[in-house]
Formats: sequence, C-alpha cells, structure tokens
Amino acid sequence: MKTALILILVIVLLFAGSMWWSKSMQSKDPDVITRNGIHWHPELTILVKGEEQVIPANIGIGAQYASDPTFDRGMGMTAIHTHDDANQGIIHFEFGGIIRKSDLILSKFLAIWGKDINSFGSNPKMTVNGVENTKLQDYAMQDKDKIVLNYE
Repeated sequence: MKTALILILVIVLLFAGSMWWSKSMQSKDPDVITRNGIHWHPELTILVKGEEQVIPANIGIGAQYASDPTFDRGMGMTAIHTHDDANQGIIHFEFGGIIRKSDLILSKFLAIWGKDINSFGSNPKMTVNGVENTKLQDYAMQDKDKIVLNYE
C-alpha cells in the first residue's frame, strides 16, 4: 500500500514538474504574445494617390479559405478576417491558444485577401497610430492600431 502511494505521489510530482517546465519554456519565447487567444480589431486604411481603397467584407470567411492553417471549420473562417465593418478598415483577429507575433503580421492579412504589400503600387509609406513605421508587411498588428498604407 505504501509503495503504491509513493508511486502515485512520484507520478503526480513528475506530471506537475513537466507542466511547470513546459509553461516556463513557453514564457521565455519572446515571440509569444499570449497563450490564451485574442479578439482584436486593428484598423487598416489604404490610400492610393490620396484615394481610399475599399477593404471588402468577408475576407477570410467561407470554404474557399479552408486551406489556411488558421481556418476554423466550425466557424467557417480564418483567424484573421473581415465582416461588414470592413468599409471602416476593421480587421478581426479571433485566435485561440498560443499567439505569436508572427501570427499577427500585416502580410498574413494581405495573403488571406490575395494581395501583397505591392498590390496597390510601389514604395508604400506606412504609419501606425500616426507614427511612421518601416516594417510594412512585417509589422505585427495590435488591438486598436490605426494603420495607414499610403501609395503615391
């Protein structure tokens, strides 16, 4: 009986230790934003020679996006998508689980849309919340960001 109790205690301690070690290793990854998912809404404005481009509704929604690794079959959409408020530039981020900076980069949204950073012209300038930003397609979007891509 004592041996069984000691064995159970050792197993519990090993399990708890492995869980602690796993979380400790994840928290040291500088690319990890959160382990609990997000529901964010950055805003994107695209200007070509001063004229605002319309961002379509339902980017990332529908079976045609099923090949995207973030596609949720139950919801029928990718983790990055647009709704009817896309005409206001609102992009929806609805991720579960571990989120890395690389999941949130502008080029991910553009790729889901079928575009890239040069789809609207060349030499874009970008501001984020009114401040110039040179990361362009590599910029990791944040909740409530106001991103402006300006093409001359």
